[in-house]
Amino acid sequence: QVQLVESGGGLVQAGGSLRLSCAASGLTFSSYTMGWFRRAPGKEHKFVARISWSGGATVSDSVKGRFTISRDNAKNMVYLQMNSLKPEDTAVYYCAADFQGWEVAPNEYDYWGQGTQVTVSS
Repeated sequence: QVQLVESGGGLVQAGGSLRLSCAASGLTFSSYTMGWFRRAPGKEHKFVARISWSGGATVSDSVKGRFTISRDNAKNMVYLQMNSLKPEDTAVYYCAADFQGWEVAPNEYDYWGQGTQVTVSS
C-alpha cells in the first residue's frame, strides 16, 4: 500500500532552520506531484509547497524566500528546507501526493503522511 512517512520535525528557536523529509513507497513516484501542507491547532490544512516530477516548484507567499522544496526521484524522497523560522510556522507538517496533478487544494491530494510536529519558540 502507499505510505508517506515524514520526519525531521522538532522544536527550534525563531530564526532557526529545520529540514523535513518524506519517504514515499508503494506508488509510482514519477506520476505524482508532491506537496507539503501544514495544520496549526484549530485550523485547516494550508498549502506550503509543491514540486513536480521534473522539479518545477512553487511555495506559498507566507514562506517564500524562507522555505525550499526539493525531491530525489531515485530515492522516492521529498524534502522541505525551512530557514528563518517564525513562531507562526508552528504546525503539524504533512507530506502529500497528487496523482498527475498540479494542485494546491488539500482535497485534490490522494495520499497523506501522518505528519510531523514543528514548533518554533519566540
